[in-house]
Amino acid sequence: MNPGDDRPTMPPVRLPAEVELARAALASPLLARAVRLAQWAAPGTHVGAGGELPAAELRSAVAHLGLDAVEGGEEFAADAWHFAVDTGLIEIAEAPADDGSEAMGTASPGEDLDLMSEDDPGGVLDLWSAGVDAVLADAATPTFEELIGGLGGLGGVFGADGEIDPGAIDVDALEFDQEEAAGHLDAALGSLYLFAVTDEAGQAASMVPLPMVAAASIVPEDMDELSPEALDELSAAVLKLDGQFGALAGTGLLEYQPVDDSVLEEAEAGSDAAVPERDEHEEEDEDEEDLARYGLARLTPLGLYGVRRRMLDAGLDAPLIGELAVRDAATLLAVLPYRPEAAAREEAELWLAGRTPRDAARDLLAAARGGDPGGPGRRLGCQLVLSFLDERAEPALREVLDDGELGGLARVWLAERGAADVPPPGEALVFWLTIDTLAAQLATVAVEDDAAELRELVSDLAGRHSEFFERAWRTDHPATADVLEAVGRLHPDKRLAKQARKAAFKSRSLR
Repeated sequence: MNPGDDRPTMPPVRLPAEVELARAALASPLLARAVRLAQWAAPGTHVGAGGELPAAELRSAVAHLGLDAVEGGEEFAADAWHFAVDTGLIEIAEAPADDGSEAMGTASPGEDLDLMSEDDPGGVLDLWSAGVDAVLADAATPTFEELIGGLGGLGGVFGADGEIDPGAIDVDALEFDQEEAAGHLDAALGSLYLFAVTDEAGQAASMVPLPMVAAASIVPEDMDELSPEALDELSAAVLKLDGQFGALAGTGLLEYQPVDDSVLEEAEAGSDAAVPERDEHEEEDEDEEDLARYGLARLTPLGLYGVRRRMLDAGLDAPLIGELAVRDAATLLAVLPYRPEAAAREEAELWLAGRTPRDAARDLLAAARGGDPGGPGRRLGCQLVLSFLDERAEPALREVLDDGELGGLARVWLAERGAADVPPPGEALVFWLTIDTLAAQLATVAVEDDAAELRELVSDLAGRHSEFFERAWRTDHPATADVLEAVGRLHPDKRLAKQARKAAFKSRSLR
């Protein structure tokens, strides 16, 4: 999380260029078919009360899309038609037909149809995103059968004519929270996003088993063993996600391998088959093959774009690798220390690509100054970016050798490159740089309560100087007392920890 920003922060993501994303959106099954249907629909095409195609027109749409011989062709065509209506590719006008048919309106190509070109990638992605929002809303809404199931099944809701009797349904008893259901689906997509951007095999390289996706948002982190109640909830969530991800696959948002039919059969038989039994003695290959039966999913690059867009709309901080390349040095250094190491290095290289080494170094050093709490982090980021520069940046580093805040890191940079005539640092500068570096590291540790990582940062301080704490508390650095307090709290040696706490007290008294 960036300093001064209390929004939840996601790991940075790498996305293709906008034109490539638009090309992928246009090639996604739902949008591609929706565009074809919008081009096919003649002005005045009859539609039903909900904008749906009547049976005759639907058969024509199936034929136009070449889905005659495809199992579920009518469903695919109907989904594409609804996608076109939801996105404005097709406009509906309500008007009862005057030709004796049961049509309740007419359809015609919408104005947005002209946007469907790679020449307007932003327009394509806006329209695709609107369609995805509609599909997500539909996927999060339970079927009528699912709602009735909560009341004990369909029995009793049918009239004498075999049709559903609305009066037999207690609407107040149909407990359903649309916002909550949509939140569960967004949480699952957020889990897929996290799996993708933290994938050791490469961004979104690995397919993720559905139980892992469901567990990430359902099972508490401190639960070592699933309770029967948690197991039931997880099983239900896996089966629910199976249908939802199947509906989303046509948008191009994700790649999805459905739950195996054998698992569904076992679930219908009343077992907890939606969650695989774990056996620590199983071979790893067999384990992976077994997990695959329960469904696999991963976000596509287009899916990463779409989920990130939803996260930004929800107020989350979802950084994009490369977005800092056009920002100034101050913005770069304010963010860089809080990025994962690999992402920070890539961001630094992208920022430097459009700048000369000398000018880049001067801008970085100027932005790194400051006695505010963010100063140590900026200087840590400055050291990282400067490490990519060659000897052409040397004049800029020599200009700050006498600077109290920057002289230490400038000497380190010059010494690492074997530069001549570099004045040795005084004791005060050595201690100042030590405090500054440790303050930055303590501030940027990813998890504040990660005691093991923090202890590693402070454990070797006392060994650097025989009277380190006696000398350190006099260091004229704004973070001296805070650093010494952290050492006193985290140092594994109780005797040294006590010395650090005393030194912190002296530093506060001095200041």
